[in-house]
Amino acid sequence: MPDLSTILAFCAATVALLLIPGPAVIYILNRSISDGRNVGLAAVAGLEVGDAIQALFAALGLSAVLAASASLFNMVKWAGVAYLLYVGVRTLMSVPSELGQDNAHVSMKQAFRQGIVVNALNPKTALFFLSIFPQFVNPNADHATVQSLLLGAIFVVLATIFNGSYSLMASALRDLLLRGKALPFVRRYVSGFMFIGLGILAATAGHASATKK
Repeated sequence: MPDLSTILAFCAATVALLLIPGPAVIYILNRSISDGRNVGLAAVAGLEVGDAIQALFAALGLSAVLAASASLFNMVKWAGVAYLLYVGVRTLMSVPSELGQDNAHVSMKQAFRQGIVVNALNPKTALFFLSIFPQFVNPNADHATVQSLLLGAIFVVLATIFNGSYSLMASALRDLLLRGKALPFVRRYVSGFMFIGLGILAATAGHASATKK
């Protein structure tokens, strides 16, 4: 088990990461403002499943496998890129329907599913687990996998707290936007270009082994 100083240092590194706006924060703000608190929190739940996937991969050493295998890395990356671009184009082509306080443009199930994809393929989180996370795990110690799983669980808990707070704060602004004409623009164009931007960001995520050459 990692000692207290290691846990505290890991918490500090995780908080620093979570304070830096990235694909997850952009997605949370968009869903919470466009579709309200419930959909925003469903998006957060999906994002944390994505975080858990990355943490589990790191704990089991699968991140290292992806880093070493260019073909496998690219297969996973481009599958996510294709999905994000598809959602973005479909959003841009759709005309937003009338929206009321209790009528969400994106369902909670859709927000949850999209959140999983966004964070499971989040290059910022992947970089953290590939380069920073291993520094807090002693591979020569007994139960190194247990150490990794514990630190991964801490990461998910902290991410849930921060991302949930972002969602609650953003959804509080929704009432103001509903009174004007900005929300249809946000739901169609900001949402659409956000997904396309996330797809481009995922596409430009380089393979770890390539940076070492």
